Amino acid sequence: MNKLLACAGLLLVAATISAQTPTPKPPPKSPTETASASIGGKTIKITYSSPGVKGREGHLFTKDGQIGKDPTYPVWRAGANAATAFHTDVDLNVHGLAVPAGDYTLYVDISDPDSWILVVNKQTGQWGTKYDKSQDLGRVKMKTDHLPQLVENLEYTIKVDGNSGGINLSWEHESAWVDIDVK
Repeated sequence: MNKLLACAGLLLVAATISAQTPTPKPPPKSPTETASASIGGKTIKITYSSPGVKGREGHLFTKDGQIGKDPTYPVWRAGANAATAFHTDVDLNVHGLAVPAGDYTLYVDISDPDSWILVVNKQTGQWGTKYDKSQDLGRVKMKTDHLPQLVENLEYTIKVDGNSGGINLSWEHESAWVDIDVK
């Protein structure tokens, strides 16, 4: 009887300890990523959630595709989840648009599949589908290219050469970029 009570006690302790150990969270479906570079000795940074294509190849950038379901379509949050954040420590010229040092949100107008438009928005900290056009600092045309190879996870890159460079966004079979330089 004592052995039975001891076993039951051990099982109770083990169950209690097991119940207190938190289950590890699975990795996020669209992990937070950062692209950054130094231009003119100052930092520029893009923080975004990186969605995967996940079998939706050919079904993302059409009007009836996955992005077309966002309430802000054809303006896309240019990522997933929270709005894509853009920070610059220096005044920039983004393909003709004066962007003072500070914090912004990036969106992309994809209404024309062959000519995307980068939207620099002054509102920050919002969820990606909470786009307010009245807060736009400005819009600039992006150079676009159709990629032969699949880019599974959305990726931003910032390339710099001296005081100029570019911001590139690639996902699925699409790539779009704008030139930047220090004002």
